[in-house]
Amino acid sequence: MIETVIRKRIEILADVALVRRVTEAIDRAGITGWTVTPVQSGKGRDGHWREERVMGTDKVFVLTIAAQDKAMALAEDLAPILTSHGLLLTMWDVEVIRGERF
Repeated sequence: MIETVIRKRIEILADVALVRRVTEAIDRAGITGWTVTPVQSGKGRDGHWREERVMGTDKVFVLTIAAQDKAMALAEDLAPILTSHGLLLTMWDVEVIRGERF
């Protein structure tokens, strides 16, 4: 049977302009990898939104998987800008194979 370990899956919804700031925080936390995926539209408490290339408010999801301690270090690093820059950070437990990679 394949053995799995528990890690944290972290998704951060951010404006494209903040990708570098977010990925640098991931690197500072000692997390070894991340993926950036474009987001076309959504709806939140302020209503519907769509990507807006003219205004420069395109959004992306930054996805990473990390051990608990590194995930918490990332969350603490980004905490000061979550509200001021409108970031959405979620994390939850996932089972991974080859846990030493995360």
